[in-house]
Amino acid sequence: MKKQKHQDHDYSLEAIPRNAKKGFLSMLVVMLGFAFFSASMLAGGNIGTNLNMGDFVKAVVFGNILLCIYTGLLAYIAGDTGLSTHLLARYSFGEKGSYLLSGLVSITQVGWFGVGVAMFAIPVSKVTGIDVWPLIIVSGLLMTATAFFGMKSLTILSMIAVPAIAILGSISAGKAVVDIGGIAGLVAIEPSGSMTMSAALAAVVGTFISGGTLTPDFTRFSKNRKIAVSTTVIAFLIGNSLMLAFGAVGAMATGQADISEVMFAQGLIIPAIIILGLNIWTTNDNALYGSGLGFANITKQPKSKMVIINGIVGTLLAMVLYNNFMAWLNMLNSFIPATGAVLIADYFIINKRSYTDFENTRFKNVNINAIIAWVAGVIGAYVIPGITPVNSVITAMITYVVLTKLTSKKETEIKSEEKIVA
Repeated sequence: MKKQKHQDHDYSLEAIPRNAKKGFLSMLVVMLGFAFFSASMLAGGNIGTNLNMGDFVKAVVFGNILLCIYTGLLAYIAGDTGLSTHLLARYSFGEKGSYLLSGLVSITQVGWFGVGVAMFAIPVSKVTGIDVWPLIIVSGLLMTATAFFGMKSLTILSMIAVPAIAILGSISAGKAVVDIGGIAGLVAIEPSGSMTMSAALAAVVGTFISGGTLTPDFTRFSKNRKIAVSTTVIAFLIGNSLMLAFGAVGAMATGQADISEVMFAQGLIIPAIIILGLNIWTTNDNALYGSGLGFANITKQPKSKMVIINGIVGTLLAMVLYNNFMAWLNMLNSFIPATGAVLIADYFIINKRSYTDFENTRFKNVNINAIIAWVAGVIGAYVIPGITPVNSVITAMITYVVLTKLTSKKETEIKSEEKIVA
């Protein structure tokens, strides 16, 4: 009997077949749903209250361009190969070495899933009087259920959530601006603190560079590289910019960065619950989906099984994660961008955009060069002044390329000497 090894419809352990590829619109709504991230509003609120309007716009535009370059390159690789972030890592990190990336990303995403569930349940409990734990259990199970069904349910959910968040958020932000005297009143607000442009850029890029490392998990479904890259770039330029702007307007006008909190203050209770729920739902489903693929790479089990386990763990630990591990999760986030940098360097520079067929490739167990480059990238993020996540990516890329060239040259010399001796 033929062994049924890869029967999940999300192709956890193989390349996406041609008949499963999706077109521009389907991919665009999924990527917009991916980019609609609650933490970006908090970052926008922090930046908006510490910079004048002109500098805020500059930081958002240039920061998201940097994000687009990083995620766009990863999208290109996935559009070309049809492989997830975790399977792509086997080429550069090795079979077992890829577990580093998968473990880091998966643990972090399960953590953020739990935090997201609590971020929905706590404010809804406050305004409705419903006990927080039933809200956590019900919302956690619903989010897990949609993530279980993979890209099909992510697409449907995003088609509902993306326009709802954009329309309701814009109405609320517009009302907040009117209440403080229109655009003139908004521009006239003096920053309550000070922030350097490099710090603002780091904050913009930092909102999504870690999650952006998972871009291939979604763009691998694109029919071609053009769709993969274009939908990713549009999603980050529009989606992330919109979230940052909502946060800035809310914080400057009402003192609240999260648009749902602004809506609660405006008395828009039902729309606030809808926008809060949909915003966190899309983010959490993407987090659970990515973590499922990561643990599938490690355990060799289908993504769907891993999603159920991750969803249950994240839901049960929601309050613990929310109350105790935010700083820890942020620290893990700082470890992730360097892994994506290694993927980019290996594909574009070392292998010149040409990978061998995944099914027929014998991967190294562990590529020590990739591990060293990752460590160098993490250190670079902390010790090199400037835009922290960008420093991490550039340091890791340079280190990986230099080490790979040096070891490749050494291996060639050893082989030459062996031929001469023979």
